[in-house]
Amino acid sequence: MSILSTLDSQKRFPHFMPTQFNHVFIEATGAHFPGHPVSNEAMDDFIAPLDRISRRIKQRILAENGIKTRHYAIDAQGRTLMSHSALAAAAVRTCMDKTRHTLADVGMLSAGSSGGDALMPGFASMMQGELAAPPMETLSSLGVCVAGMTALKAAAQSVELGAHARALAVAAEMPSRMFKKSRFACAEQVLDFNAHFLRWMLSDGAGAMLVSRSPQTAIQGDKRLRLQWIHQMSFAGDYPVCMQLGLDKSGQRSFVDYDSSSDAERAGALCIRQDIRLLPHLFDVSIHEFVKLHNEGWFDISKIDHLLCHYSSERFAPVVEALLTKAGLGIPRERWYSNLTTRGNTGAASIYIMLDELLSTRTLKTGEQIFCFVPESGRFSAAYMLLEVEDMSAPLPKTTVPTERPAAQARSEGLPEFLAPAPHDPAGAPIHLKHTLTQLAQIWHSYRSQVWRSPLIQRIVRGRLSTADYQCWTAQWTPQVREGTRWMREGIASLTGDFAGLKDLIDTHAGEEQNDFWILYRNYQQAGGTLPIDELRRNPGGDALNSFLHSLAATPNPVGLLGAIYIIEGTGQRIVPHLLPLLRQQVKLPPDAFEFLHYHGANDENHLQRWLQGLEIVLLVQPDASTAIVQTAQRVAQLYQMQFDMVLKEMSPPEVRP
Repeated sequence: MSILSTLDSQKRFPHFMPTQFNHVFIEATGAHFPGHPVSNEAMDDFIAPLDRISRRIKQRILAENGIKTRHYAIDAQGRTLMSHSALAAAAVRTCMDKTRHTLADVGMLSAGSSGGDALMPGFASMMQGELAAPPMETLSSLGVCVAGMTALKAAAQSVELGAHARALAVAAEMPSRMFKKSRFACAEQVLDFNAHFLRWMLSDGAGAMLVSRSPQTAIQGDKRLRLQWIHQMSFAGDYPVCMQLGLDKSGQRSFVDYDSSSDAERAGALCIRQDIRLLPHLFDVSIHEFVKLHNEGWFDISKIDHLLCHYSSERFAPVVEALLTKAGLGIPRERWYSNLTTRGNTGAASIYIMLDELLSTRTLKTGEQIFCFVPESGRFSAAYMLLEVEDMSAPLPKTTVPTERPAAQARSEGLPEFLAPAPHDPAGAPIHLKHTLTQLAQIWHSYRSQVWRSPLIQRIVRGRLSTADYQCWTAQWTPQVREGTRWMREGIASLTGDFAGLKDLIDTHAGEEQNDFWILYRNYQQAGGTLPIDELRRNPGGDALNSFLHSLAATPNPVGLLGAIYIIEGTGQRIVPHLLPLLRQQVKLPPDAFEFLHYHGANDENHLQRWLQGLEIVLLVQPDASTAIVQTAQRVAQLYQMQFDMVLKEMSPPEVRP
């Protein structure tokens, strides 16, 4: 069997559908906030700035995040007023007081948080003890903002499957103890902006939901609230840590690796940090997933009456709005609901608190839909939920087990095309290019995600790439790049008829890059490589890619090569710029030892603009060429990924072999 046939037979990237519910209702909600609202001016009584720099950071952040008041479970002397478990238990009591039930009627307690009072036992167990609740099933979901949604999903699944008639989902956050001046100031090192940032963002609060199979209490008036589905997706395999507690500034050393807890504290390993430079990527991936759900028929954007979107700062609301609008899925702002300005960012509890306040401040109507959207910056995750308002008198659903998405909402051609973080944005393309660019963007999204998990890039991301690794990479890459202009010129020779304009573009591109392999070879030598250039060999993935491109270039009018250029140049534009600063930190070589990567990171965007011109020429001459271009992009993405996967496994030159 050939390599290409093997690739065709390999399992594709798995597709995950939302968890659909037919028998689950939110019967009641509750929330609790400790103490009185704390204004921006009064914050200094609780988490005072450390110095003038800290004060300037505070002013800058508060000016952007839009938060006016928040709640803290500590007093002005930094003393804890109530435990984390007590805070969560108070929300449970508020929720249960709205129903006819007692805790004896609840079969499961599912709790989500970024951490409780103790590292162990689990938060749900500690809360059950605080409530003195009878024996029940418990589950503790530890995470960041999405932890509340995963706790709710677990509770809803237990009810859907019939394991319990009722379950409690609870989420609580209490970060104030980590931010008080006495603890924050004990770090001996000068704390960076990422450590200061969250002091002025996070707040204490808790929320609870009673999930029922047969609700006996109306959620509002004569209405009940039905849970249609929940979807959660993590992208932790694609990106570095963005928000963390318990690691040092570099993100490499755990607080338990220090000789003592006091050493970890002094080193700043117990400061909550957020790498704000990574946050734009969170919106890329979470909005992409949002649009994918819509395009697959899981909701109709025109039927969303209330959007509850969790975000940490009012600064990000326009970002989310712009991305949704760009994707053709804009929701008027009057349909948005947020209490960020009055409650602050309560993390995992935020969506619970928002829903509770929505129900107490807005009158719901039968048939209205509530969409909840929670992006999480921890290591990038997102959760989505759809709720619908029903009359209490409506018959309950029959007992069925969902097996596939609602047929009535299956994808249709009329739905907007989805947005993907690809080299070219389909939303801004001319109408005759949009369909092709949309298909290419889908391929790119999957390719980028999988390449990011290749051994080579994971070693770079984790800060472990050695000079020998870099030498091995450049040794295999040099002969591959050397072939680039050759297959392009072969392709030019195979073009006939009306493709003169495309010939000129590709010829210009090939001419600009025909000597690039010499730059890469010099980088190989600077990394310690000694083999003559003619003795360097590609790895099997590079060989397969090279064979495929040469064979395609030899066919009449090989316009599909534009799909190959899209992936190859896109890698230089979207992946290389992120890797380059990491490489420079890890591989102790002169700056010009990375000249090839620097050149392509800076220039591939111009190359891709020329590629877009070539695509326009081809589709004007041959409108059905889109299929060949997309298929070639898919094939090259597979082969390029194989080349990445094998860099550290195969074909090491003699001087770097163990």
